[in-house]
Amino acid sequence: MISFNQAAVVAHDGATILHPITLSLSEPRVSIIGANGSGKSTLARLINGLVAPSSGSVTIRPGRARAATEHGGATGRDGATELDTVADGTAVRRSVGFVFTDPAAQIIMPTVVEDVELSLRRAHRDVGERRAAALSALARFGLDGFAERSVHALSGGQQQLLAIATVLATDPQILVTDEPTTLLDLRNTRLIGDLLLSLPQQVVIVTHNLELAERADRTLVVEGGRVVFDGEPSAAVAHYRQSVASA
Repeated sequence: MISFNQAAVVAHDGATILHPITLSLSEPRVSIIGANGSGKSTLARLINGLVAPSSGSVTIRPGRARAATEHGGATGRDGATELDTVADGTAVRRSVGFVFTDPAAQIIMPTVVEDVELSLRRAHRDVGERRAAALSALARFGLDGFAERSVHALSGGQQQLLAIATVLATDPQILVTDEPTTLLDLRNTRLIGDLLLSLPQQVVIVTHNLELAERADRTLVVEGGRVVFDGEPSAAVAHYRQSVASA
């Protein structure tokens, strides 16, 4: 569960990037669409604390598995942990994984397996256990044969798979992806889309790919820093197409 409570974002120069938003996202698959500069990426980055709200708040409920006593968050009436993206920032980032448009923004290490191992350094202190967990994560996404390969030798689709594998290796309960297929060809766009929609985590997808957006359970349309439509995906896409056509 992701909740926005009058959450707004204002730039240092006073310009409003996001007007106050209040809504809760509980659906397994949520897509966010809108024009460049509409504020959709800022909305997504509020979810894991990459952007802090200038006013209002954003909270997540990752479930009972991460107890309030462990992370310092509050406990809701249903016993689930409620984490504030500002007050409980570290815990939120452990519970919410984030995948960027360009995998180069998050692939750091020289080889494929080393990159996954880096994300597992807290979960697995033992070097051998860490390597085994990294190889298991790569196998899950069909990258086990590339473990010792340079990350620079991977195709665009393989790099995006690696970025996703690296994030999911830490077992977040929510995954946010910011235009994950923009740099990919049609085949890899479908591959990544199918993968994201098959995950057990709650997934939030910011995308210009309207076909992918329509495969979600719920779609938000962002325009001028406001959520101007919130509902069934095909209706949301139709609304967006109409607004573009009439602009």
